[in-house]
Amino acid sequence: MSGYAKGAGRVPTGFAAETFISEHTFREGHRAIEGNAAGNTKKRKREKKGDSSIVSGEGAYKGPWAKFEEERPDAASDDEFGDDVEVEIIYEEDEIEANPAPASKKLAGTDYHDTEVEGETSEFVGSRQYDYQGRTYMHVPNDLDIKLTGDRGDAKNFIPKKLVHTYKYHTKAITQVRFFPGSGHLLLSASADSKIALWDTYHQRELLRTYSGHTKSVNDIDFNPSGTQFVSASYDRFMKLWDTETGKCLNKFTTGKTPHVVRINPSKPHEFLAGMSDKKIMQYDTRSGEMVQEYDHHLGPVNTITYCDENRRFITTSDDKSLRAWEYGIPVPIKFIAEPYMFSMVRSAPHPTGKYVAFQSSDNQITVYSSTDKFRQNRKKSYRGHNVAGYAPDVAISPDGQFISSGDSGGYVCFWDWKTCKMWHKIEASDSPVLAVQWHPRETSKVISGDLNGVLKYWD
Repeated sequence: MSGYAKGAGRVPTGFAAETFISEHTFREGHRAIEGNAAGNTKKRKREKKGDSSIVSGEGAYKGPWAKFEEERPDAASDDEFGDDVEVEIIYEEDEIEANPAPASKKLAGTDYHDTEVEGETSEFVGSRQYDYQGRTYMHVPNDLDIKLTGDRGDAKNFIPKKLVHTYKYHTKAITQVRFFPGSGHLLLSASADSKIALWDTYHQRELLRTYSGHTKSVNDIDFNPSGTQFVSASYDRFMKLWDTETGKCLNKFTTGKTPHVVRINPSKPHEFLAGMSDKKIMQYDTRSGEMVQEYDHHLGPVNTITYCDENRRFITTSDDKSLRAWEYGIPVPIKFIAEPYMFSMVRSAPHPTGKYVAFQSSDNQITVYSSTDKFRQNRKKSYRGHNVAGYAPDVAISPDGQFISSGDSGGYVCFWDWKTCKMWHKIEASDSPVLAVQWHPRETSKVISGDLNGVLKYWD
């Protein structure tokens, strides 16, 4: 062989020498080897690609997905194995296509199960379902020293000081609490243990009914104005409409995305809005079960929905650190606020006057925006002194509009004066973060708090 060798030396597999070979010599040798290999092996033939105008059936277009043709070894190889031996060649690709294994119903290592399969159940667990007149717990009691119906008047609110009652049923974090609209004689709680519970706020203060049907954490609940129905949203991606009295699930809604917040329209109780994890706000009609409008302008998951201007408009906030105001039913924002100093606002509460909305901002403060035409931030109103980082504690305003309260990641319930923005009081409510806080709509100083351990505490 022409050329030269240099740098000869030992290698682990023997003796090697670096050699120079001309291009021509190399090509000749390469062709000779390839020719031998071609003579020994037979190239597998593919089926015809088919006609691109035929979709299915004989001669259908297969293109690059055409299979290899099944073939028998030729006569030469028959002789090699003996005349009577027939060798069948099985191609791995064809084997896989011919017998596709059915996909596993359950994903290994996960406990996902089909939400459709699991039905909704509800159980009455109170001591008495009916009173002597055959009325259920839905009936507003009138044997109390407080009037729970009619106009509230100008009753003043006070800061609660002592613990009155502890409700225990939930095993995981309380995500939301709601008093029965108007009277407040019942209390609804939602939890991360996927359960919803209805409690009595007077008499024995017992657990009355449980609602099961969600398979993951329930993250929001909302009553209709009459309290006969409520809607729940969960991480199992379903929103469900329940009958408060019977516990029957009346309807289910899903877009395949997680709902973060649900709000029934007080002026149109058969419609509700849902803020979703895919940046959209969906408007549903509970009578038809249809989605009737979609508001798609946010750039991140939607956190809050607050009705204003006699429910003709609503304000939404999102993880995109912006605030948008909308006309109800029109999917184009009428106001968009996004300032460089803004943080995402995770919970909201409208002021009883209807002029303002308070937002829990992620930078450990509560900010206030006007809910009239301008939708401007009220720079004078900022409530600080609590810690919310990493959590989304609820914010609530007393029925007379005098106090604003919030949960705190240190286990406190904090109260501020609405006018002066000074913190009035802190209640040490738990040894874990307090996530849910609501004022009783009728009482002067009753507040409910729910913590990360699933304990509800009633304060006076």
